[in-house]
Amino acid sequence: MPEKNLPELIALKRLIDEGGQRLDVQTSCTVAMDGRQFPVYSVALGNPSPDAPALGFFGGIHGLERIGTQVVLAFLDNLLARLRWDDTLHRQLESMRLVFMPLVNPGGMWQATRCNPQGVDLMRNAPLSAVERVPFMLGGQRFSRHLPWYRGPEGAPMEPESHAVCEVVERELLSRQFSMALDCHSGFGLRDRIWFPHAHTTAPIAHLADVGALEELFSQSYPNHNYVFEPQSRQYRTHGDLWDYLYLNGTGYSQRVFLPLTLEMGSWLWVKKNPRQIFDRIAMFNPTAKHRLQRVLRRHLILFDFLMRAASSHGRWMPQGLARKVHHRRALDQWYHS
Repeated sequence: MPEKNLPELIALKRLIDEGGQRLDVQTSCTVAMDGRQFPVYSVALGNPSPDAPALGFFGGIHGLERIGTQVVLAFLDNLLARLRWDDTLHRQLESMRLVFMPLVNPGGMWQATRCNPQGVDLMRNAPLSAVERVPFMLGGQRFSRHLPWYRGPEGAPMEPESHAVCEVVERELLSRQFSMALDCHSGFGLRDRIWFPHAHTTAPIAHLADVGALEELFSQSYPNHNYVFEPQSRQYRTHGDLWDYLYLNGTGYSQRVFLPLTLEMGSWLWVKKNPRQIFDRIAMFNPTAKHRLQRVLRRHLILFDFLMRAASSHGRWMPQGLARKVHHRRALDQWYHS
């Protein structure tokens, strides 16, 4: 049943008010649901120059996965608190741009569904079809909006929420020489996974060496981390993947580097600790115990902070020349030949 309010949207508005003039806030689209109008906000801070690298954080693309929105809001809250005293953060933001879309699908969150109010799965909605076989239904279907993983009608425009993500990414990220994105989800397995394209094919991405170097950098900096880095296609392939579409459109015609990542938080671990959650469709995808929620909200801050540092310092770790070939071969052996 829908809740009487949308706490995540209230929390986002509070942070927008708190950030004041530090934040560049735009309403990317508005979603009508049950007589209400839900804004889809984009929030940016830091250096607006197109010469500066950028990093985007996205959440709430699937309405059931509230934890994705919550971890993005927790990081934005952390940044705003630190801006009151942290000179290092101020200097960091002078050299980079941060972009947030914490709640892409407020209508889906309001009605407690994965899809948006039109029944469309926003992560299957891009005009991109898989070139290899996809799992039945899970890979995206056009049979009915009343079934999960619905892509939308053939030939129809993208849903307003999907289009809003594309507009923000094209304006704030793809316009720069280097950018990254992290899209936060839950619901896959017992481990936290960091996926990178492709989802529509098993073929490696053109920037495989860069992803491999980023993974190695993180593992060297935090050797005790518990994330699994891998291409999404290693688990399953899909039609209409939003990040594949943006990656291909953003890098296919230029020398720009755009590395979109997806954080898949392992919600099965929360169900394993409390099996009764399997009977609640919201609890299946979100930690319900207060101490577990607090643990999740704080443990990903290390990853988020690392990505900020990696984006602002990308010139120091991105492989060039022979090192690029070495990273490419290592990544092929790690993710495609094993």
